[in-house]
Amino acid sequence: MHAIKGDRLVQHGRVVGEHDKVGEIVEVLGQDGSPPYRVRFEDGHEGVCSPGPDSEIRHREVQL
Repeated sequence: MHAIKGDRLVQHGRVVGEHDKVGEIVEVLGQDGSPPYRVRFEDGHEGVCSPGPDSEIRHREVQL
């Protein structure tokens, strides 16, 4: 898993009816873009995450 500041972390819900949690990566704490990441979620909660297999990184689009 590789991310940069500004990418989105999506943690998929694991049970029926549980929504995905989406957050913005505000700091990369690992080397060369690897976890852990400091993430600010849509509800304002901020925490350090080491994403598992139920997560994905959505890279932000580079604007030219």
